[in-house]
Amino acid sequence: MTGPFTAGTAGGAAGGARGTAASARRDRLEALADAALRFRRWTPVLTAWGRHLAGVLDSGGRLLACGNGGSAAEAQHLTAELVGRFEGERRPFAAIPLHGDTSAITAIGNDYGAVHAFARQVRAHGRPGDVLICLSTSGRSPNVLAAARAARRLGVTSWAITGPSPNPLAAACDDAVTVDARAAATVQEVHLAAVHLLCGVIDETLEVT
Repeated sequence: MTGPFTAGTAGGAAGGARGTAASARRDRLEALADAALRFRRWTPVLTAWGRHLAGVLDSGGRLLACGNGGSAAEAQHLTAELVGRFEGERRPFAAIPLHGDTSAITAIGNDYGAVHAFARQVRAHGRPGDVLICLSTSGRSPNVLAAARAARRLGVTSWAITGPSPNPLAAACDDAVTVDARAAATVQEVHLAAVHLLCGVIDETLEVT
């Protein structure tokens, strides 16, 4: 039988659960804000990347980008901003997300193994002077590492955007920026900010209005 005391206890438990969930949401936002503030130290590196990439793209070179899962989404977000536009109006640039061609990626995975899914495409599309951006929350994804190593052999500039350092991907690339955060979700959220900062510098360098 339910009386006033029992109902009050149930309501208190539900209220406590809601309070715990609200606290967890606040903690998530605070972790993101803290990671974003620490990431500010990489602004000079992203500025240098954006200026370099603007020159590559403006002269007819291309950007390749790769990642797995959420990092694949970030890679495609970056390339979409370049093929389309970021904020101002400008001509489209050559930018390819290496996970985007499902026929190629499944054929390569089937014939050569999943670890080669990106590296073989780097060999197909990359030219000396082009840029490869590798995104990984862990910095340990074998297929992304293989892509970075293929880029180095071809003379393609490789940059890593990863989670906490040190990690193998940051070491395998020509340069890297890292996000100091525990949760992969927080790392990915800061990666999106990095993508937008990079696009902003490209537009600024090309005097896009």
